[in-house]
Parts: sequence; structure tokens; C-alpha cells
Amino acid sequence: MAKLKRRLKPIPKFASEVDERQFWETHDSAAYVDWSKATVVSLPSLKPSTETISLRLPAPLLSDLKALANKRDVPYQSLLKVFVADRVAAEWWSSTHQGALSKALQPTSRSRRKVTVKRVARAARG
Repeated sequence: MAKLKRRLKPIPKFASEVDERQFWETHDSAAYVDWSKATVVSLPSLKPSTETISLRLPAPLLSDLKALANKRDVPYQSLLKVFVADRVAAEWWSSTHQGALSKALQPTSRSRRKVTVKRVARAARG
């Protein structure tokens, strides 16, 4: 059975990123892009954006965190990020297995967290 070729709409030129974002929020990309020709792209050097926050911790908890980080030879802030990421993933996991959330809403995989832990350790060693 022959596939029918459909005519794609041309992607408009945008004056700014805001204009482009607004356009794609209100238009279906299938009318503009042939997704059957899409390829998987690896972006190994892409770093996730971070946001600075202020967090108050009890002094004994911070001391324990620093001691654990020192034991593992990693910065304590990095270890805290790993701990928080693990706990958040566990909470998502338990929620999804109770049927409250779809699989699409699950966070990064466990193997990806392991890679993050390895990167943190490597970065700490310099």
C-alpha cells in the first residue's frame, strides 16, 4: 500500500524566542514537520539548567551531610542534590505504582541517577 505524501506547511520566521514559543504552544507540529524522518540525537555536553535556592538546614543535619560528603570525597552540595533526586524519584515511583500518575510523568531513570552520582564523584576528584 503506497503512502500518501502530504504537503507540510512552511515553518514561519519568528522575531523572537517568545514568539516562537507562543506559536508552538498553539499549533500542532505534525502539520509542519515530518516526524517519520526524525532521528535520535545525543547531546552529551548539554548541562541541565540550575536554579539557585536558599535552604535553611539545622546545624547538626548540615554537619552530618558534610561528614558524609567528606567520606565519599564529593562536595556536600552535590551529595545533597543526589539525595534529593533519589527521594523525589522514589516518591514519583510510589505514586505511579499506586495508579495516581502516568508513566509519562516519571522522572529520570535509576540508571541515569547512577550516572549523575558517578559524574559528581568524578567532578569532585577534579
